[in-house]
Amino acid sequence: MDERYIPPDDPLEVLHMDHEVLLANKPAGLLSVPGKGEELADCLLARVQAAFPEALLVHRLDRDTSGVMVFALTPHAQRHLGLQFEKRQMKKTYIARVWGDVEGNEGTVDLPLIVDWPNRPRQHVDFDKGKPALTDWKVLKREGGTTRMRLFPKTGRSHQLRVHMLELGHPILGDPFYAEGPARDFPRLMLHAESLRFRHPDGGKGTTVKAKPPF
Repeated sequence: MDERYIPPDDPLEVLHMDHEVLLANKPAGLLSVPGKGEELADCLLARVQAAFPEALLVHRLDRDTSGVMVFALTPHAQRHLGLQFEKRQMKKTYIARVWGDVEGNEGTVDLPLIVDWPNRPRQHVDFDKGKPALTDWKVLKREGGTTRMRLFPKTGRSHQLRVHMLELGHPILGDPFYAEGPARDFPRLMLHAESLRFRHPDGGKGTTVKAKPPF
């Protein structure tokens, strides 16, 4: 996208912090990590490290997505959490508002994804070369020609939820890559990482941290 990067100036919102982990609520429109060039330096990682210099990156959220992100505060925690992501042991839930009235109340999208190379960073379905991608979904509410849903990604492919909802025939509202016409005409991407459940690096206790959706 050609538009200039104008990061939001929301103050850093720490959701949970202890001796091993820090979880923050990323605002929509803010990069998770710095891009190439000085104009793309402002990101959640930089803001967290300005306050907590020992913080280490574990995963990312798309720039346009808001919600829960976990950072490690020790190298041990970074390895521990990284392995949980790798082994798909992290339990993530998202809230999305999508275009149209979704049929049925719950279901699964199982469609392999790969980068759409000429149109990157867009992704698309490719049954020959795509990597497995699985998303469970549940309808929460239908409202005025749109549907509020809770999404449960079982894999962590780039743009997975955005492409899977498009393939359902219900693009996420405000999506600059995949929504068209009135579905795109929203002030932000209506996708929010609502909760993250993980095993705590110190002792392995199940820990859940949530952030309410701002829409």
